[in-house]
Amino acid sequence: MGSADKILFDNDSRVAPLGLIPMAGAKELGEKVNAYLVKWANEDNFFKDTFLVEAECPRFSSGDGKGLIKQTVRGNDLFILCDMGNYSVKYDYFGHENYMSPDDHYQDLKRIIQAASGKCHRINVIMPSLYGGRQHRRNYRESLDCAVALQELQAMGVSNVLAFDAHDPRVQNAVPLMGFDNIIPSYQVLKAMFKSLDDFRPDKAHFMIVSPDEGAINRNMYYASVLGVDMGMFYKRRDYSTVVNGRNPIVAHEYMGNDVKGKDVFIADDIISSGESMLEVAVELKKRNANKIYCYATYAIFTNGLASFDKAFADGIIDGVFGTNLTYRTPELLQREWFHEVDVAKYIAYYIAALNHDASISEVIDPHKKISALLDKYYIKKGN
Repeated sequence: MGSADKILFDNDSRVAPLGLIPMAGAKELGEKVNAYLVKWANEDNFFKDTFLVEAECPRFSSGDGKGLIKQTVRGNDLFILCDMGNYSVKYDYFGHENYMSPDDHYQDLKRIIQAASGKCHRINVIMPSLYGGRQHRRNYRESLDCAVALQELQAMGVSNVLAFDAHDPRVQNAVPLMGFDNIIPSYQVLKAMFKSLDDFRPDKAHFMIVSPDEGAINRNMYYASVLGVDMGMFYKRRDYSTVVNGRNPIVAHEYMGNDVKGKDVFIADDIISSGESMLEVAVELKKRNANKIYCYATYAIFTNGLASFDKAFADGIIDGVFGTNLTYRTPELLQREWFHEVDVAKYIAYYIAALNHDASISEVIDPHKKISALLDKYYIKKGN
């Protein structure tokens, strides 16, 4: 076992008995996380069949709902795992099937917290995609959905919130006295690339990082720094005289940085929504004679469908898209030749185990050592 695996599962080191509730939209991920926790517990002779706590949020035919926890959680260190973006979950509403929105998922989360009735030792919420995370700041007379939601969770007794690749992690300033960790799964992404790509060459001669816009520059700068490769950036030139769907439309993508000619390029962002901007950036890179282009988004949700990415792959514009299992992926997406899944379940399990034992999570959050080990294997294989 690695150093992160050496978290003991004995009664003395735990803060409290561990309980894990995956909400309706996060059952698949929750079962994977639970499998790792059970495996580690049994390896340390703390025999446990499951850490899952049975719970549900049934609804009346009128649409009213309630939270129901079917076993005791008194004194538990309770972790609630939820996927705010899972649009595949349905409920009956006046005889019709209704798809759950992020608002519905958030209400069910609060229902489960209420059902715990303040009897838990501690409540922790693992919300990879923050509710209201894209509405993180105020321009004009606008709501501040994410900040208000975090304050509401704090008022309900939540001690810690874990997010992955928050659209703007500064939203944590709304709850400075509550535990808030924002994790970017950089190591898991690179590990998936090494596993999926036979010709992956992350060295300065063959590879570089390009940020799709100024908002994504920090995450891309991290990749460039740990890999020791060059970096470029696009910035969006907008028409500030016009507002379309609440935003100023993009006029053009302008590039700044090193020459991409002949190099494989990696573009990272927090979300692929429609994917239009990502594909426009890929087209611009191809005009500059880039070689292979790989896109990554923590949340690859493809709100406009997959056809545009199918075409881009067929036309040689992109060579692959990487996305995590932190949110819902359609069966159609998982079957695409160009899509590569990044599994983050073990990462979440590490975090839960560390927090449950009041152990430092700095090593869990900072993947630099693991990335260095990946690169060492690569250079040894190359013979350098």
